[in-house]
Amino acid sequence: MQTKNLRLPLERKWFELTKAGIKKEDYREITPYWCSRLLRYEGYPRTVKWWADVEKYEGSSFGKAIKANIKNGSIDSKLFHINVMPLGYPKSTDTERITKLEHKGIEIRTGNPEWGAELNKLYFVIKHGEIIK
Repeated sequence: MQTKNLRLPLERKWFELTKAGIKKEDYREITPYWCSRLLRYEGYPRTVKWWADVEKYEGSSFGKAIKANIKNGSIDSKLFHINVMPLGYPKSTDTERITKLEHKGIEIRTGNPEWGAELNKLYFVIKHGEIIK
């Protein structure tokens, strides 16, 4: 199966913490958009239904994939090799505004409020490894 780079644009504060190696994970809300970008969904219809919280996963086309894996925190995600973390949307030649990190997996769990997560809210937690030069 083909691996891809996962591009996650950041605001300056989060970009600087990530580039400095302090912020070791990134958070994305559990929405149909992020489900379609992150989850494998072979065999499931690609149509999605909006939901606001965990209790409303039932009935979404990605609900089964999320619900089956939420208890242990791991998910059946697409295969990524590198997390590409740009400051906003720079040109590809602007290397000062792009940080590349090893992709260390994706979990569904709460995040660190010091790194932008809301208390007791579940997110897709995208884990970073070492910076790639």
